[in-house]
Order: sequence, then C-alpha cells, then structure tokens
Amino acid sequence: MTSRALEPIAITSLAEEAFVKLVEVITSGTYSPGERLSESELARQLGISRGPLREALGRLEGRLVTRTPRIGISVIDFRPAEVSQLFLVREALEGMAARLAAEAMTAGEIDDLRTLLEEHGRKPDISAGQAYHQGIGDDDFHFAIIKGARSERLEKLLLDEVYYQLRLHRLRASTQPGRAQAAFGEHREILAALVARNPDAAEGCMRRHIRNARLNALSSFVDESRGVASERRRAS
Repeated sequence: MTSRALEPIAITSLAEEAFVKLVEVITSGTYSPGERLSESELARQLGISRGPLREALGRLEGRLVTRTPRIGISVIDFRPAEVSQLFLVREALEGMAARLAAEAMTAGEIDDLRTLLEEHGRKPDISAGQAYHQGIGDDDFHFAIIKGARSERLEKLLLDEVYYQLRLHRLRASTQPGRAQAAFGEHREILAALVARNPDAAEGCMRRHIRNARLNALSSFVDESRGVASERRRAS
C-alpha cells in the first residue's frame, strides 16, 4: 500500500510547492476518489500553515478536489461516462499535439524525450508490469509532447483543463494487467514517429495509445464494481 507520508516543505513559495506535492500524492492513487481530505492533517504532514495549503487546494478545486458545504474537501470522483468523455477529448487534442510536435520539436527536445523514455523503462513498476506512474511536468512523456507542439491554445486546453484529472485515470488504466508494458511500447511507437518527423504516424500512434488507455480505465471501473459486489456477498 502506498505510504501517505509527505515530506515537509522547505522553500519560499509554500503555496506553489504545496500545490505540486498535492498533485503528486493525489494522482499517485494514495487517496481514493471521493475520499475526504483533512486540511489539518495535510498541513501537519507538509509542515506549513493552513493559509498556503488552502491556496493550493483552491487551485485544485474542479481539477482534483471538490469542496462540499459542511463536509469539506474531497478527492474528485467521476462516473465512468465522465471519464470516457475526458479521454475522448484528450484523444483528439493530444493527437493534434503529436502531429504538430512531429514538425515543431527540435532535435534536442526529441533526444531529451528519448532519454526520458529510457529512464521510464528502467522503473521497476513498469518492468514488473504493475503500473506506469509518471511524475508531473518534465518527467511526463505527454507533457513534453504537448509543450513541443508549440501551440499555446492546445497547451492551455490540455495542461490547464484536463491534465490533472486525467492523471488520476491514466494511473488507473496503467494498473490493469499488461497495460503498463503495453503503454510503454506505445510510447516508443510515438517517439519513433516523432523521430521520423511523420505527422500522420505521430497522430495515429497517439490516438491509438489514448484509445487503449480509455478502454483500460473503463475496464478498471468494472473490476472495482465486481470487487465491491464480491466483498458484499462475503459480508452477507
């Protein structure tokens, strides 16, 4: 089980660092969708006051957390139909980002992307087929391609609107049996299309990759429902 320990913050921009740490811990699956978050406990673990914590949580409202009157803050929870719609939007937008990146990314950026993918391939959770968990920002394969597309509008739509929510479900998808290694192989195909400067192939590979992720994410909902039903039968 993933540890819930958070390292204390020791830099000036407390709210910004709290935001980054909260994104990491929530999208890692440490907290379940719909689970309530204690502001006092989070502030204690991060070693900060509630002021910067609340600022960070405010930035996450509607992205990764929701605030309910008289209940407080909880991790956002989506129905399967909503998750499907998120992935469909992502497929269209990231497919276009990959197409643009095939033409706009510099040779150095593609080399950096290759190095990043090599680093991912050495992660034990991927090699063991357990999950494909990426960091945020520069440690994220998709983030690098979106940046490499050189489109401010696409970047805003993907990184401001759906990026954080999809991180929750990308992890959900990658924990399905066989998905982590398959996703890594799909990333390699996308990289090959970028190296070849082939916009059609880059878009096609990205769309296929995200389509597979969507199907796996939706399958995880079915598996969870079956697990809950099984637990209820054993308890009855």
